[in-house]
Amino acid sequence: MTSLDFPGHDKLIASLDAAVVLGDDRAVTDALRKTLCEMICDEGVALPACVLQPIADHYARRELYTSPEHGYSLIAMTWGPGQGTKIHDHSGMWCVEGVWKGRLEITQYELAERDEMRYRFIPAGTIEAGTGSAGSLIPPHEYHTIRNPSDSAVAVSLHVYQGTMVSCGVFSPDDVDDQWQRRGERMLGTDEMVPG
Repeated sequence: MTSLDFPGHDKLIASLDAAVVLGDDRAVTDALRKTLCEMICDEGVALPACVLQPIADHYARRELYTSPEHGYSLIAMTWGPGQGTKIHDHSGMWCVEGVWKGRLEITQYELAERDEMRYRFIPAGTIEAGTGSAGSLIPPHEYHTIRNPSDSAVAVSLHVYQGTMVSCGVFSPDDVDDQWQRRGERMLGTDEMVPG
């Protein structure tokens, strides 16, 4: 089990625990979205200072908690100005994402077709999410990109994953036909929690 202490830690974890025992994926993710919105606005919950610090060459992934009883993990992501992801999936896991600070641009994609090696996606909508908002991804509707649209401000988001996500599929344009994407496997690590 991984757990990092911070103000409001026990309150946040108790709220997440209460949500993940509700049964089906839709009920769990609905409850987690509501919980994250409440916790982000709760002045008694404060993330560690290091979570607010970006890393120059990539968005940061910092593990705050992994539940020994329920298996879910809580990851804080820090997005420097303009940092973002390629189209990616969550390896078949649901996820709830809440914006702790700043704004994030999220674009969802639907899988239009695939062959043995390639995928073709259709953009299904883009939203700009602000502080205190949360959304969920439930497979098979898990393909998306996330980007900090600001050229000067840092954004921070909290992600609750169904389990410990050690890898995900990342999609890159096909060399021959850029309307198609090829899936690569990306191993996911976490960045060091440096006291700040």
